[in-house]
Formats: sequence, structure tokens, C-alpha cells
Amino acid sequence: MRRICLIRHGHPDFPFGERRCVGGRTDLPLGALGRMQAALLPFLPELEGLSAVFCSPLARARETALPLCAAPRVMAGLEEQDMGVWDGLSFREIRERFPELYEARERDPSLLPEGAESMDEVRARMRAALLRCLDESEGDIAVAGHRTAIASLTGHRELLLHGSVTVLRWDGERYSIEALGVRPCPPLTRRLAETLLAAAAPGERVEAHCRAVAAEALRIARALPSELDEELLVSAALLHDVARAEPDHARVGAAWLRELGYADAAACVERHHDCCGEAIDEAAVLFLADKCVREDRHVTLAERFAGSEARCLSPEARAAHAARLEAALRLRDEINALCGRTLVE
Repeated sequence: MRRICLIRHGHPDFPFGERRCVGGRTDLPLGALGRMQAALLPFLPELEGLSAVFCSPLARARETALPLCAAPRVMAGLEEQDMGVWDGLSFREIRERFPELYEARERDPSLLPEGAESMDEVRARMRAALLRCLDESEGDIAVAGHRTAIASLTGHRELLLHGSVTVLRWDGERYSIEALGVRPCPPLTRRLAETLLAAAAPGERVEAHCRAVAAEALRIARALPSELDEELLVSAALLHDVARAEPDHARVGAAWLRELGYADAAACVERHHDCCGEAIDEAAVLFLADKCVREDRHVTLAERFAGSEARCLSPEARAAHAARLEAALRLRDEINALCGRTLVE
């Protein structure tokens, strides 16, 4: 009995952040979240002991397979369902141009736009492609592909989230479903946080800043009389600017981590820009550590806030900056008092 591990690709990089109908004609790469989802795949027990890794010809599937195999085998026939005239359009455009069909498909997904593949056509080519994958390999295999294409074989589209794995058992004639939509979520350690940061690739300067903030957060935490969760703190610090290129990067980075299954780290990341809580917890230490580091260099709070004040052009921005400085100074004074020395300047 052989196992076929069907992997839905990670989250794509949608142009301008606008969700699209991404079918077999639309070739998008993975976004930062998608690359992090792919980076988690080697930690999934279901993907151990593979003899070969295959993928669809589309970039988002090839990139998803790379953490499992440096050279996955591209197999024609594994592509996503061709959505005809809708393929590649944003859902906003589809609603505007095809309002009746868009509304009707909400009730009956079997209705298709002009030129789209039927589910029977998708199923037939997927089965043929999987048979070729099996013929060209031995033992258990992984296949990185697409949601509707996988659902054509399993009938469970709603469970196939980005980066999920569905396991089929193949007896030589037919397959049966062993697991549906399994998502990897190993414990978030410092090492894994480094892996996720590298996968997201926010840029060398941002990565250097994240590592410097993690070191500063650990220095502060170890001086406190009460113990904090160092693994959580350092992991969150390493990932606090993972979405630095996005507007409202603290909220977006936290949303990415929640999507990956790391709610505790997400809560810290979400508060690293503005932390108004009373407790000196992991999020508060991360907030203060971030304010003690400019680029990858340790600075005083006065230096850090003087440097950022010039960028506050509106009254609202200046008020937020002042509130942030006040919170940082209050937290600094509380921590210094607890430590009995000037730990943070």
C-alpha cells in the first residue's frame, strides 16, 4: 500500500493584495505567508519517508514543494481548474462584470463561466497525472497542487486550506482517504522562528533588526525578578517585523502567525508597536526591546524616539508618537525599579 500526500500550495502573492480567481491559467508566486506555510511542511509527520516529490507546473505549487525537495518533479496535468474568462480576474472585477453568474455560483458552484473546465475534466486529468507520478516512482510520494484539483478527487474542498496535506492510500487499483486537510503546526521554537523569518524574506536589514530586538528582549527578560517564557518572547521578537513591508505591519504579521497556528506569538507581535497593558509580560518586553533598537544597533529611548519623530507629519501621528514614548518611558521606569538598577536607558 502506497501513500500519496496531496499538498495544497501556500498562500499566493496577490497583486496589490486583492484576492483573485486563481485558476490554471494564472501563474502567481507564493507570498510571504505562503512561503512560511511551505517552510512548515518538513515538520509534518505525514510527509516523512517520501521517495519522490512532484508538483504542478505553476509557480505557487513548485515553490511550495521546495522545502521538501530541492528539485521537485514537474508533472503536467496537476494544474488548478481552468476558470475560463474568470481566470486571473479579481473577485471585485468578477462581481462587476458577471453579477448574475457570480451570485448564482454562490448557490450552485457547479455553474461555470465560459471556457472553464468541468469538475469531471479536472478529475480525469488529475487521475491520469497521479498515475504517471506513481509509475515514475516507488514508495510514498508527495504532490504539491491546488485546491479544486485535489477536491476533484476527495470531494472535500472546504477542508483544503493553504499549506494543508491530504493523504491518500493507493492499493494499486484505487485510492482511499487516510487524512484530510492536515496542517503542520510544530512548537514555535527560536530555531523554527528563524526558519520562518528566512522563508518570509523581509530583507536583510529587517532580519538583522529582528535578531537585534530578540537579543535585547532576552537581555531584559533575564534581568527581571519574575520569569517570562523566553522561547515565546524570542520567537515573537524574531518575527515581530515579518510583515514590515505591509501597511499596519503589526496587525498583518499577527494575522499571519494566527493563520499558521501560533496565537500566543501573534498576540505579542500585534502589540509590539503600541503596548498599553499594565502587566510586564512577553508583549511588554518585546515592545520595549523594539524601542531600544534602531536598525540592528542598541540605542537609548531618547535617541530612538527623536529619530522617528521627524516622520510624524500629521497631528494624529504626532499624538500616537507621544503616547508611544510615554508608554515606553513608564515601562522603562517600572523595569528599572524592579531590577534595582538602570537596565534600560
